[in-house]
Amino acid sequence: MEFKIAEVAERIKTLREILEISPEEMAEITGMTAAEYLSFEAGERDFSFTFLFNCANRFGVDLTDLVTGEGPHLSGYSLVRKGQGLVIKRREGFQYQNMAYLFKNRMAEPFIVTAPYSEEAENAPVALSCHEGQEMDLILDGSLRFYHNGHEETLYEGDCVYYDSIRPHGMVAAGGKDCVFLAVVMKKD
Repeated sequence: MEFKIAEVAERIKTLREILEISPEEMAEITGMTAAEYLSFEAGERDFSFTFLFNCANRFGVDLTDLVTGEGPHLSGYSLVRKGQGLVIKRREGFQYQNMAYLFKNRMAEPFIVTAPYSEEAENAPVALSCHEGQEMDLILDGSLRFYHNGHEETLYEGDCVYYDSIRPHGMVAAGGKDCVFLAVVMKKD
């Protein structure tokens, strides 16, 4: 399924207006100024995963609703085959495959994430973000420079990190190749 910025932006704006939430409140929730927030809502800028996750949480909707315009319908279990997750390409080429997008009332968002390797990114300060809840990242292939609240670690295949995602965190592929990892984002409740 293709991710269309203008359609997602319109859904975000419509939900905000229906729920009578001010742009200023959404700006605070997404960690930006009201003008910056409104530029996302106008479809002028591409979304980060954290932005979408924070919007979906505030609106009380499933992330799948926000991204696709359709809610998940399955309960009991959902099967998503290898390579068939709902693809969200965000943040400097990172690709997220939501592996449970068909399951309704999820307590967590499991993603297979591919972080592209860039020598420039590996040697630059890591972009940080925050969102409510907790997260677990398990490295499947490659290595990852991981930052959390002022601490830095290098994670290798088989390593797992679990953390409070409300604190500033970020990651970049390291070691000369892309990094693939399982990220499980758990909602606050």
